[in-house]
Amino acid sequence: MTTVTRTVKFRHGRGRRRPQKEETVPPSERVPRVARLMALAIKFDGMIRDGVVANQSELSELARVTQPRMTQIMNLLHLAPDLQEAILSLPQSAHGVPQLTERELRPIVQISDWRSQRALWAALCRRCST
Repeated sequence: MTTVTRTVKFRHGRGRRRPQKEETVPPSERVPRVARLMALAIKFDGMIRDGVVANQSELSELARVTQPRMTQIMNLLHLAPDLQEAILSLPQSAHGVPQLTERELRPIVQISDWRSQRALWAALCRRCST
């Protein structure tokens, strides 16, 4: 006959654990929200192409956002590739205040001509830097 000895710890009450302290990232090291949205759009596009999800509607359910919001995020893929790259490499401005928002990009996204997009982007960047 074999005897197994184990130590068992009992807790009083419901055994709630204290929540772990999340590491806080200084504002200077945070990735801008618009850059995170651009990365999500690229990731979501890959999921649709790979057949992980059938369409944007299914994707919006999975991401727990409305269909119109998913469309706004996915529309970032209509930007010229160099603009997408610029968004992904945006620096965070001082004091954690974003320089650029997804809302400000919406008029640019609606234009299909990449040259026109670049001109509007340049104007937007000039306005954001002042």
